[in-house]
Amino acid sequence: MWLRLELRRRWRPLLVLALLVAFATTTVLAAFAGARRAVTAVDRLQVGTLPATIAVLPNQPDFDWEEIRALPEVETLTTFPVSGFGVDGIPMSENPSTFPPADDEVLRTIERPVVLEGRLPDPARIDEVVVSPRFPVVYHRGVGDAMTLRLMSVEQVSRDDFDPAGAEPLAGPAVKVRIVGVILSPWYTEDVGQTPGLLPTPALFARYRDNFVGPNGTINALVRLKGGLTTLHAFQEGLARASQRNDIDVWDLEAKFQEPRRRVDAFEAASLSAFGLAALAAAIVLVGQSVARYATATVADLQVLRAVGLTPRQGVVVASAGPFLAALAGATLGVVGAAVASVWMPIGAAALHESAPGFDVDWLILGVGWVLAPVLVLAGAAGSAAVALVVRRGAGSARRSAVALAAARLGLPVPMVVGARFALEPGRGRSAVAVRPALLGAVAGVLGVLAAFTFSAGVSDAAGHPERFGQTFQVEAFTGINGQDLAPVEDMLPVVTEDPDVLAVNDSRVAVAQSGDTSVTAYTYDPAGGRFPVVMVDGRLPAAADEMVLAPVSARRLDVETGGRVRLASGGEPVTMKVTGIGFLPSGSHNDYSAGAWVTPAGYDRVFAAAHYPFKFHLLHVALRTGADPKAVAARLADATGVALFGASPLPVQVWQIKDVQELPIVLAGFLVLLALGAVGHALATAVRRRRHEVAVLRALGMTRRQARWVVVVQATLLALIGLAVGVPLGVAVGRTLWRLVADFTPLDYAPPLAFWALVLVAPVALVLANLLAAWPGRVAARLRIGHVLRTE
Repeated sequence: MWLRLELRRRWRPLLVLALLVAFATTTVLAAFAGARRAVTAVDRLQVGTLPATIAVLPNQPDFDWEEIRALPEVETLTTFPVSGFGVDGIPMSENPSTFPPADDEVLRTIERPVVLEGRLPDPARIDEVVVSPRFPVVYHRGVGDAMTLRLMSVEQVSRDDFDPAGAEPLAGPAVKVRIVGVILSPWYTEDVGQTPGLLPTPALFARYRDNFVGPNGTINALVRLKGGLTTLHAFQEGLARASQRNDIDVWDLEAKFQEPRRRVDAFEAASLSAFGLAALAAAIVLVGQSVARYATATVADLQVLRAVGLTPRQGVVVASAGPFLAALAGATLGVVGAAVASVWMPIGAAALHESAPGFDVDWLILGVGWVLAPVLVLAGAAGSAAVALVVRRGAGSARRSAVALAAARLGLPVPMVVGARFALEPGRGRSAVAVRPALLGAVAGVLGVLAAFTFSAGVSDAAGHPERFGQTFQVEAFTGINGQDLAPVEDMLPVVTEDPDVLAVNDSRVAVAQSGDTSVTAYTYDPAGGRFPVVMVDGRLPAAADEMVLAPVSARRLDVETGGRVRLASGGEPVTMKVTGIGFLPSGSHNDYSAGAWVTPAGYDRVFAAAHYPFKFHLLHVALRTGADPKAVAARLADATGVALFGASPLPVQVWQIKDVQELPIVLAGFLVLLALGAVGHALATAVRRRRHEVAVLRALGMTRRQARWVVVVQATLLALIGLAVGVPLGVAVGRTLWRLVADFTPLDYAPPLAFWALVLVAPVALVLANLLAAWPGRVAARLRIGHVLRTE
């Protein structure tokens, strides 16, 4: 009977409550469901796509792949040339070409993709291609659209010094093609910062083989092993026997690509989860206020029924029924909203790995949310009703504040003393009001905002400083491959070091050694013109032929620390190297910045004395003075040396990945601001309403309207000051701790982040917002009808 009366009489507040619950539920559930979807994106993509286990990169002309295909560990193998093509209308600097397949095993028995749109191409047709998911978005060309592929001429592909991304246009055949599908697989996918890809058919390679590989071109392979990585060691032994080489680089695709993708996706999922937790906390405070106010008002109406036999338990049930039904309706609407929001999830890098983009219903998250939201509202309404019933019976306890007592003893103005009491003392009896939630809300708001901005400062610092990822150079030149130099490096070095913007240049010979089942890409540390900067995590750079520095991921895989020893082999007897430190390396085609090793030139010659090639790659890494323009310096070095091999170094992909979540900490800060505003605003309004009798008595004794306003201003200011005093140091500490964890997890070079403007502005902004919140309650306190309040109280 009472519920029917409530629904007729107070349907508007119940509707508002239902909408608040719906909005909060949508936000929280969408964030948590998106996080779960992000963290599983890589693993779900691998299901059913027959992903390659390893990539085998001999980079050797006329390599016999049939003998490798026949090894017992090989389930299937597909080959591809180490060259590409251009697309008319797309700059070669954004070259979208992937390595074209050299046989029809790909997309069929290995790397069988998820087809997101259209269909797979006919492997026998040269005029059909498929693209990656972002290709239609970036280049506005989708399924059904025609394009022209531009190949290299045979003369160009035969030249060692030809740069496809240079000024010289591709002079080979033009091939008309049509996009027939959009695909995704573990190998044919994108990472943040990479350009979208386009994949032709093996028929194109068969028709224009000489335009892809020429007389000395190389063909590499993707291999799917029967036993996965458990048979990798046996495969490497068979590969060495068949090729008469044990220096062939073998990429563990799980470690090289999937693990870093999982780390990035996990970071974004953690950010979404933190966003969801902040939204949940804000919802509990903001929606909880509405629930508490509704339940308290209902209990006041129920006092009449208590006189005719309504028990306290029945009063709690009756007062909670309306909010519970409203929350149930709101939670249902919120679940629908979260399901609709799944169309835009996951975000960032995980979206590039999502094999089933679009609408997705996570029944676990949505089901738990649908149950939990009404339960929380029911608990809040029941608790508020029970407390209200206790207050109506005159229960409550007095608790005095030392700050308020000190203000009184010092003879401070009455508004300051009363404001301190309102902020720090709950009061007693029917005017009692909780003050701890407001204090915790103020502290949590400041702490969360400072932590979020401090964390964001760390993200911004890493995104703007490639050296955090080991890239201390800004210009590079690719000067040799497979033991053959493309330019006279000895003659180039003096010219490069004489440039006024060049700090140092490192003569980097690169090759791959083995330590057990682990490949280690070794770089020579051979600086010229000055000390070439290297980011060291621990220890020092190598100085002798038996010393080396390992990158963090390689050190972890080899289970070795500074001072440990590692045995490396490359075509001959293994040699033992002492690890003198842990540091970052240049990113290359066979390693990223967190994998590989630095060795001295003598150490390099010692390790690779019996290798098939004296080096796999030869590069010059050029570190510039602060403020120098890498493109201008690269052009100047090319003119000075007469070698058109210099170019500005691209940013590490990890920079793009971390930029992808740069906005999330700011969004989290916004939600925490709402949490703090809700807690403080509710405390101010509740204090004036519940303690209006005290204000009326003070007004009757001579307090002016202006002084009544100042009571609320002092209350708000004191809450803000306590929040600042506790929240600022804790917020900075929490933000730095979280960023330290991210730096160790990524990994990257940790620099203590400082959110300068946040620290400067947090105090004035907090005080201004607190006093703005005090404006309306202060107006209410100043305009109290004193006689009416005292008479009714």
